[in-house]
Amino acid sequence: MTEQQPGEQSREPERTGRQRLAAALWPPRVNRAQLIVAVLLFALGLGVAFQVRTNTPANQLRGARQDDLVRILDEVDARQQSLDQEHQQLQSTLAELQTSSNQAKAAQAQTQQKEQQLGVLSGTVAATGPGVTLTVKDPGGNVQAAMLLNTLEELRAAGAEAVQINNVRVVAGTWFNDVARGSVSISGTTVSQPYVFTAIGNPQDLDTALNIPGGVVQSVDRDQGTATVVKGQSLAVTALIPLSTPDYAHTTHP
Repeated sequence: MTEQQPGEQSREPERTGRQRLAAALWPPRVNRAQLIVAVLLFALGLGVAFQVRTNTPANQLRGARQDDLVRILDEVDARQQSLDQEHQQLQSTLAELQTSSNQAKAAQAQTQQKEQQLGVLSGTVAATGPGVTLTVKDPGGNVQAAMLLNTLEELRAAGAEAVQINNVRVVAGTWFNDVARGSVSISGTTVSQPYVFTAIGNPQDLDTALNIPGGVVQSVDRDQGTATVVKGQSLAVTALIPLSTPDYAHTTHP
């Protein structure tokens, strides 16, 4: 070993930067002012927490006076009654709207049904249903307009609701006129034999009306023609009358 020479001082090993930083931070050096500030901040935090807890609705009601509680209860009851009244009004309004809607739908359905019925009677819409087909053949040209008119009246009297002769729709205002042998004018349209009546109604009633003694079938036979009646359950009257606007007549509203 080498002896330390007099006058030489012992040297401590040098510390790293991390060691010096740790030595500066720990142990903490707290002075009196910092300690007072820390205590004040801790007391302030406790006060804020206690204030937040005491301001909750439950604590407010728990600490309220009896008069305040009665007032709050009255306000809640009044609000409840107001909401109940509003609910009843909304229910009543909903019921009225539903009733009005149902009435409007029913009225619309009735209007459409009435429109269809009037359209069938006036000849502006097609019609289908049971009925009879009457075919009149007149090789000698002896069946005239009067005979066709009588046939139409027999069908109407028996309950025919829609009638078509060949391609002409027959309605209340239809008229007949003789134009030539073997042809007749129906409301201005010339129709030639064979004359085919398509009538919608009760098939049995219509067949009986046409075949009664002295009726249409026998009258055509007397005129050297033939009349054949065929009953059917699904006949179609498709000829239409154009809908025209009246020049002078107008509807009146009540």
